[in-house]
Amino acid sequence: MTQGISRRARWVAGGALLACVAAATPAAAATPTVSCTSGTAGLATKLKKDITSALANRKGTIAVGLYDRTTKTTCTLRSSTAYDSASVVKVTVLATLLWDAQKTGRALTSREKSLATAMITKSDNTATSTLWKQLGVTKIKGFLGKAGMTQTKPGANGYWGLTQITVTDEQKLMKLLTAKNAVLTDDSRWYVRKLMGDVISSQRWGTPYGAPSDVLVHVKNGWLQRSTHGWRVHSVGTFKGGGHDYVMTVLTHGNSTMNYGITTIQGVAKVIHRDLAAS
Repeated sequence: MTQGISRRARWVAGGALLACVAAATPAAAATPTVSCTSGTAGLATKLKKDITSALANRKGTIAVGLYDRTTKTTCTLRSSTAYDSASVVKVTVLATLLWDAQKTGRALTSREKSLATAMITKSDNTATSTLWKQLGVTKIKGFLGKAGMTQTKPGANGYWGLTQITVTDEQKLMKLLTAKNAVLTDDSRWYVRKLMGDVISSQRWGTPYGAPSDVLVHVKNGWLQRSTHGWRVHSVGTFKGGGHDYVMTVLTHGNSTMNYGITTIQGVAKVIHRDLAAS
């Protein structure tokens, strides 16, 4: 299966799940606007204009996060809106596995490496379920706490694809993978990035779209169709090169098809890569 959740989970009914989905839907209010700040003159204004324009005629609920260390640039849209994670949560699963192994100074076993590789590079769901069960929600929550990912809520009853995620927390995770920190060792960060860099070609859509050829790309995507909010289509990525060091998250739901969501994400990614390359 290529979707970020077991097929049986798509048909789960019941008040708890429905309440969870309802809670992820923002109350009717003024449409949020893109907010950008930058240490480079004019860049924030250009990014705000171009991201807003890229989203102007796109249906669905879209959340965006950008952070570039080099120019001290940040852009956000719906940064705290919750989405079903689909397969994007697999990066968190791998980070938790490595963080847990670090605590006893052990290396991953060959079995764990095989499962991790399948989970990230091919988005293998069976491998993910195996690692999720091995770790347990307590360890997942332990990592989230250390990482400061306070808005992320692990999916219940083994339904990892229904973990609730936000742009704010996904950006925190991407930042952890790309700079020295007290949560993940340099080796652990390198390993996650290596696997995200080895994602199979058919799954390298989304945030890498439009990245300059001299930029090193690491990506993980997620996609899931449910009866409410249509398709969830997400992409997280880290990018380094061309004088920039940046991370990007785009989360979407309410897409009529998977490809519609991909097109939305890639429209945003294209202008972000272009504007940063020109800065």
